[in-house]
Parts: sequence; structure tokens; C-alpha cells
Amino acid sequence: MLLAIGALIAIYALLAALGFPEDWADTANSHIEEHTLEYRHPSLWMVIPFALLLLIIAVFPLIPGLSHWWEDNRNKFLVGAVLAASILPYYLFVVDFKIEGHWPGHHYAYPSMHGPNTELTVEMLANALLADYIPFITLLFSLYTISGGIRIEGDLRAHPLTNTAFLAVGGLLASFIGTTGAAMLLIRALLDTNRERRYVTHTVVFFIFIVCNCGGCLLPIGDPPLFLGYLHGVPFLWTLNLWKEWVFVNGALLGIYYLWDRLYFYPKETPSDIRRDEAAVQPLRIRGLWPNGLLLLGVVLSVGMLDPSMDFLGTGWHPWMLLREMVQLGLVAISLLLSSQAIRQANRFNYVAIGEVAALFFGIFITMQPALQILKAKGDQLGLSQPWHFFWATGSLSSVLDNAPTYLVFFQTAQALSHGEGSGPAGIDHLLLVAVSLGAVFMGANTYIGNGPNFMVKTIAERSGVSMPSFFGYILYSSCILLPLFVLVTWIFLL
Repeated sequence: MLLAIGALIAIYALLAALGFPEDWADTANSHIEEHTLEYRHPSLWMVIPFALLLLIIAVFPLIPGLSHWWEDNRNKFLVGAVLAASILPYYLFVVDFKIEGHWPGHHYAYPSMHGPNTELTVEMLANALLADYIPFITLLFSLYTISGGIRIEGDLRAHPLTNTAFLAVGGLLASFIGTTGAAMLLIRALLDTNRERRYVTHTVVFFIFIVCNCGGCLLPIGDPPLFLGYLHGVPFLWTLNLWKEWVFVNGALLGIYYLWDRLYFYPKETPSDIRRDEAAVQPLRIRGLWPNGLLLLGVVLSVGMLDPSMDFLGTGWHPWMLLREMVQLGLVAISLLLSSQAIRQANRFNYVAIGEVAALFFGIFITMQPALQILKAKGDQLGLSQPWHFFWATGSLSSVLDNAPTYLVFFQTAQALSHGEGSGPAGIDHLLLVAVSLGAVFMGANTYIGNGPNFMVKTIAERSGVSMPSFFGYILYSSCILLPLFVLVTWIFLL
């Protein structure tokens, strides 16, 4: 693993050392500057590979003949890669309109005057992989691996109040070390505490609701969409204005969980299981904070300080492309070198969970490009005008698309609607920005693919013997619990 990380760092270092000229975008498109092609969107048919991938993720685990085959991450990657490859001919030979590029800087790519649209297709892949996938998976991998060297061990009595306290602490930590960091730090301790109990599935589902999603809206480092807002002019501490919604949603979820566990699931536990749980008690203690606690802080700081689009501490220097990812992988290497292997073994640490996320989201990030481009082109034609419109539009699409670019599309739509004269930051009406922010963060909990940590927690729980709901089974949970709660959020805060 260290060799693989070292190779990635070397590649990143080479790319950074080569650098990119400031006029890169202009140079790339200089041959077609005279063209004024309008910004249009792909055919709606091009959403089919993305929809098919989502359907496969939902259905394959339920089919007896395919479920075992689907467990192998290599097969997940293969399916995603085949569906991703299926959209390439469209961009190579059919597209006759410009697309927006985001790496290494903002620019437009144009169709070729002669032959295949090689440059345009490369730009689409660069958007998917270089601008989105690599930063996404590197951050998740870093938080996952470093937190794997920290062990919160002990075995508390798995009373409903104990589990509720776990969820509350995780929901608070999510805003300060990110939803991924908080989830990876606490999920194993929660599972260890509940290992004597038979009914644990609902506890993990609420963990995903709160720790992996809804707890992360108080600071930009809590969830990637909010960090994008920070990069586009939203003050770092503005998200603290969301504290009322944060308290309401997370408080309601904690209350629902406690009552459900206390009145329904805990009484169903067998007397023998309860006796074993009461007898097997060990106080909590934390191991591995050195050096991993400091390294986790380093990852969080790298996200906030090493974005290439930002002026580093007012020095006028912009970090190199991929320097942030190089630093994060370097911190992972330090963790693997200096951490206690005994702690990782006690955590049953392996790369299966992050491997599943990497395999699935490779295909997702590429196949969702047509959907994002359609949304970008048509976002201002959706008839959105009220805060609750933005909340549900942003949230619904964030449930199945990556919530970071979805947030940015509706952020820009709200900015255009406010005509740069809104009462909130970045020239956006305050309530519209609240709606977009809450929709992107809260509704990532609606599906397993709504946010990266969701799948990782699911896999870790299953490896620990917890029977987790299927893709559709999880949606049934979220539909019955989250959607009514989001209706109340709309009524109380956004109307």
C-alpha cells in the first residue's frame, strides 16, 4: 500500500512540477476562438448509462445469481467502467456544442472542426476525474486510512441512551472534522458497544442520517458542498447561521431514534443478550491519537488552505494543482509508517470499504457528467423562485448526483435570481442560500450514494455482521423518517 501511495505522490509531484501556463485555457481553445457556439446540453438519452448504473447498484445485490459476483469490488469497477465508456462515443462524434471545463482552470472546450472531438472528450473526463473524482476519493481515502489508526475502544452498556449519545457526539464532530472523519472515528466503537445486541440495523441507519450527513452543516469543512460555497464567496463562519436548522433536524432524529430504540427494539432483545451486554462492560479509552489526531487536523487544514483557486494566506501564491492531494497522501503515508499496527488490527482495518466507494464512484462521476451538464444548461429554466423550491430541487438531485456540483449549479442559479443584490453573502438572498445549503447537506442522507461516507459505513457494518438494508430498503427508511422531517424544515424555516 505504501508503494502505491508513493507512486501516486510521485505522479502528483511530477504534474505539479511541470505546472500549467496561466493562459492554458486560451491556448487550448485558440484554434476556435472565433466560434460563438451556444452553451447547450447533451441529449436526455445520455442520462441512461447513469440511471442504469444506479439501477444496477440497487438491484444486483438482490439477485441470487449475481449478488456474490457483485460483492467483488473489481466487478463493481468493471460495470462502472463499461457504462462510463458507453458515453465516450457521444462526446467524440456527436457533440456539436461547447462544454465548460474546470481543470486546471475554468474555461470552455469546443467541438473539433475536423475529426473526432478528442479535446472536448478529454475535457469531459478531466471534469469527472481530475476536478472531481481524484480530490473526492483522495480526501475520503485520507480520512478513512488515518482514522483507522485511532481506536475508541471499550464496551459500554448498549442502552438506547448510550447509542443516542454516540449519535449526538458524531453529529457535532461532523461539522468540525468532516462527515467522513467523524463517521470513520466513531462507527467501530458504536458497533463494538452493540455487538451483544441483536437489533442494530436501525442504529447504523440513524448513524448514516446524522453523522454521515445532517451533522455536517455548521462549518464548510463539514461537507464538500459548503466548502464550494466558501470558495465562491460565502464567509467561513456564515454556515453557523444554520444552527437552528441543525439543532431541529439532528435533535428530531435523535429523539426519534431514542424513542424507537427504547420502546420497540430494546424490549425485543432477549434476556440473555441483555445480560451479556450488562456484564461485558469496559470503559472507553482512545488509542492512537498520536500521531493520527494531528494528521487528521492536517487533512482538514489542507482542504481549507491548499485549494488552487485560493490565495494562500494573502501571500499572492496559489497552491499548485494537486498539491492538496499530495499533502493528504503524504499524511496517509506518515500515518501508516508511525501508527501502531496492533490498533489497526483491533479495528479490523482493511481497504474494502474505501475500495467499494472508489470502484462505484469512478463510474458514477463519469456517467453523471451529461446529467450535470443538462442541469447546468437548464437550471435557470426550472421555474425556481422560492426558497423551498431550491431546497427540494437541490436536495432531490443531491440524493443521486454528487452533492458538491449540484450545490454549485443551484448556488449560481440563486445568484442569478438575486441579480447580485441579495441580502446574503456572495450576492445571494439569505434564504435562498440557506435553502441550497440545507438541501445539499441534509438530503445526501436519502440514499446510499448521496454522500461518500454512507457506503463506507454500510460496508463496515456488514463486515461486522450487521445486516444492512438493500438500496431500496434504505430508501424506505429515509422516505418514512427523513422526508416528513424535511417537510417540517420547509414549513418552519423556508416559507
